[in-house]
Amino acid sequence: MGIQRAVLARTLVGVAAALAVGGSLAACSHVPGVYTYVPAGQEKAAGAGGSAAFDAKTYANGIWDSKVLPTVQKDAVPATELLPALEANQDAASKKYGNQAGTGSPYAFLVKGAGTVTAVDQETPTHPLTVKVDGLSGKAANVQVVTGPVIAGTALRDAVKFITFGNFTNQLNYADAATGLNNKVKSDVLSKVKAKDLVGKKVTFAGAFSLVAPGVVAIVPTQLEPAS
Repeated sequence: MGIQRAVLARTLVGVAAALAVGGSLAACSHVPGVYTYVPAGQEKAAGAGGSAAFDAKTYANGIWDSKVLPTVQKDAVPATELLPALEANQDAASKKYGNQAGTGSPYAFLVKGAGTVTAVDQETPTHPLTVKVDGLSGKAANVQVVTGPVIAGTALRDAVKFITFGNFTNQLNYADAATGLNNKVKSDVLSKVKAKDLVGKKVTFAGAFSLVAPGVVAIVPTQLEPAS
């Protein structure tokens, strides 16, 4: 009789532990920064809407012309206004002009402007152009505009404001959305750019950057072309 009670007790403890783990895993899909558990063989049911695998390329294509480009055009702050404001008071300017994807995330900004390309760094994988912005002087006058092949980060996703974690079923899809937008920049914008040919020329630009390091402005462009 004592043996039976001991076996029953161990069984109940095992069931309780399994339920606790299952509940924790289920909760993960609703917590930003925590990955969703997907059982083997069910990956295709874990996409946006829960009915199909999330396709970042299709997602980016679907919002690029209808939402992303119009948002940048409408909301981008002139560099001549934004950059001096950040230099003068980063915290105040970040709250006024920027957007945080989540608590603790760097602020992301939409910016536009024109200037002269003074250099291109072909040693760095992002191949950034250095652009001296028209109408500015000093440290705030120089920005970088990435030209690929590598584009890292989530600046464009975060800066447009209408893309939030709550739009997705899990953190992986949310991250893939940023990658899809970066790839769209490469295919639609940067594929037309020969970075070294722009040195010494005036360009117009628009795009997004995240304030990861103070004073470093590295713009992911939705527009980069010689000034007319």
